[in-house]
Amino acid sequence: MTRTVLITNPAAARTDMLAARAVEETFRRGGWTVELRATGGPGDARRFAEEAVANGVEVVSVFGGDGTTMQAAAALVGTGTALGVIPGGTGNLLAGNLRIPTHPVRAARALLHGRPKPLDLGRIQRADGEHYFAVACGAGYDARVMAETSTAEKHRWRFAAYVATTLRLMPQLKSIDHVITVDGVEYEALAALVLVANCGEVIPPWIKLRSGIAPDDGLLDLVIIRADSFTESVRAVWELLREGGTSAGAPGRVAYARGRVITVEASSGQPVQLDGEPLGLTPFTAEVVPGAIHVLRPGPV
Repeated sequence: MTRTVLITNPAAARTDMLAARAVEETFRRGGWTVELRATGGPGDARRFAEEAVANGVEVVSVFGGDGTTMQAAAALVGTGTALGVIPGGTGNLLAGNLRIPTHPVRAARALLHGRPKPLDLGRIQRADGEHYFAVACGAGYDARVMAETSTAEKHRWRFAAYVATTLRLMPQLKSIDHVITVDGVEYEALAALVLVANCGEVIPPWIKLRSGIAPDDGLLDLVIIRADSFTESVRAVWELLREGGTSAGAPGRVAYARGRVITVEASSGQPVQLDGEPLGLTPFTAEVVPGAIHVLRPGPV
């Protein structure tokens, strides 16, 4: 019988205790043994996951947003405990890339029939320790949007809150000088946004960064976007969607590179985000951890 610890974040945009109980009951009806634990503050999700690993639990399930999911995932790196993802936040980027159903009960049913598959993670070292991302980390405009979208706005408007913040900050959009190093090769770039991606979709399934980006290929993908106005940002996004662009180091609105270790430096400190969670300012170095965790890929519902 599969044992799971179900970690729920009551502060996430789409979670409440009624929904958490419905997920718990779905697991029980599927034959799983479930322990439900609710976070009450920073670090709880990681601590709960660490305790689950120590107790030999087979699956740590997370009903929350990407931030809560990655807290728990950090405790599973290098272990045999699988991660189960149930979308309950605003962006739910990892769940979207894995094609996990958006409704929590349907997601739970899919995980009951899922199989653990290896998933790479990106890792960034900070003064307070290691931080991981599953989808992407970024510096510049996207990180500022994430930081300046309040929890209250996300609860009220969900993903539309990010859209509103993006439009509000658009007059301040500006490209600045960056120095980016990919596996020892240095590039200079003028950019408003620098993404280091592990997964290929930033708004699943609508906005894809580029074909061939996969979370199990042992590589990270760099995407550099230059824009200094609303019009230029629209052109850059259109070019991105058409998979246009150049190699890093060449002029253009969109440029790409691929590697295992990527360092991003900026002429002035730029905000940094990991899967939508703020993480200080540039510079940063991201490295891939191949097969860092196993995540349940959904089966038929």
